[in-house]
Amino acid sequence: MQHFDLMVIGSGSGLEVSSEAAGLGLSVAIIEEGPVGGTCLNRGCIPSKMLIHCADVMDTIKTAHIFGIKATVQGIDWQAIIARAVDEVDADARAIEEGNRQADNITVFKGRGRFTGAKTLEVNGEEISAETVLIAAGTRPMVPDIPGLQGVPYITSDEALRLPEQPRRLAILGGGYIAAEMAHFFGALGTEVTLIHRGPQLLRAEDDDVARRFTEVYQRKINMLLNTQISRADSRGHEIVLQVSSEGSTAEVVADGLLVATGRVPNTDLLNVAATGVEIDERGFVKTDEFLETNVPGIWALGDIVGKYLLKHSANLEAAYAANNIFNPENKFAVDYNAMPHAIFASPQVACVGLTEREVNDQGIEYAVASYDYSDTAYGSSIEDRDGFVKVLAERHSGEILGAHIIGTDASILIQEVVNAMRAGLNVRSITQSIYVHPALPEVVQRAFGELDL
Repeated sequence: MQHFDLMVIGSGSGLEVSSEAAGLGLSVAIIEEGPVGGTCLNRGCIPSKMLIHCADVMDTIKTAHIFGIKATVQGIDWQAIIARAVDEVDADARAIEEGNRQADNITVFKGRGRFTGAKTLEVNGEEISAETVLIAAGTRPMVPDIPGLQGVPYITSDEALRLPEQPRRLAILGGGYIAAEMAHFFGALGTEVTLIHRGPQLLRAEDDDVARRFTEVYQRKINMLLNTQISRADSRGHEIVLQVSSEGSTAEVVADGLLVATGRVPNTDLLNVAATGVEIDERGFVKTDEFLETNVPGIWALGDIVGKYLLKHSANLEAAYAANNIFNPENKFAVDYNAMPHAIFASPQVACVGLTEREVNDQGIEYAVASYDYSDTAYGSSIEDRDGFVKVLAERHSGEILGAHIIGTDASILIQEVVNAMRAGLNVRSITQSIYVHPALPEVVQRAFGELDL
């Protein structure tokens, strides 16, 4: 049995910790079943955004007439669109793997690992052990229990980003950010999309006003079946036939493909984490303390498998803390998740930091709330963004920023100044009293905060 100082299961953000360990002269084992680099690089945020940018370009062309520009699309090279993303991420994955294989003190094991004991793991028929273990093996798409589903050629987001041919008709099951982004990508490029969601509106985790506006926009763009359940899935030749029901009525949805985007589940079961004695929660995520250590001394966890935030930038933050806390145990720091933002790269974009108005009310905080429309600023009007707005919340009297919610052009960029202010402990006045370029889109953020009645 090979024994290492550190064993890292998963090759996403966990590589930051393995690199630190190797630099300290420690022996490291990296276990990875798939391409090196983790979900974000290979199956998630990076390839999806490369593809979504193509959809954004198409949207620009489609709306060019608003600005007096006559533009047409002669055709779409689907294979080129997919290859642009796939070739780049695959090259990056190979480079990361090769770099780790050539590094001193690092051994890479390619295959699915399963724990056989607290700090022992079997991979490819070989058992290895380590003094310290870091579980960073992420999540996978959740597949709901729908009669007949296993008998049809459905795909998840893992496969959607590598489809060799564009589907003519695509049914998407789900109402969260993955479903929203994929609907934008396929729909903008000409696929007839039908989005099926069991709830009354999309993006239920977002602030209610944002979710409502987003749903309204999507209802104008694609075919949406809300408050709808799939009762059965079947194949009929090359078609997929879905039996759906809504408020007592039934119908049939016929498509060439089915994309299941109903959330993600942790990989703890595949790893047989139960063999370690590590505690997991009712959803299957690994439990850690504020320092990212589990109940078993010497076993740590970070990233999606912890379930705090299923975000790459959260995992990167945790990796920095884990590296310090593992290798400097006398000077450990609790992870500071304050002002953790997220963004949805759909059309329109959505971005958020802090509390929703619903959460503020639930906590009984005395607050002020205000919104400002993109179209009421010079730049927002010039780009014809009639749906975008910024909504902000602050604690009354103190001016502490409680949250910001943005829907519209470049929301993922505009949210950053609010994140920076919150991370620095600054209040509303730090934004309202700043100087903004005029006319520029960030003015909409300043004006939203300026509307607060504190």
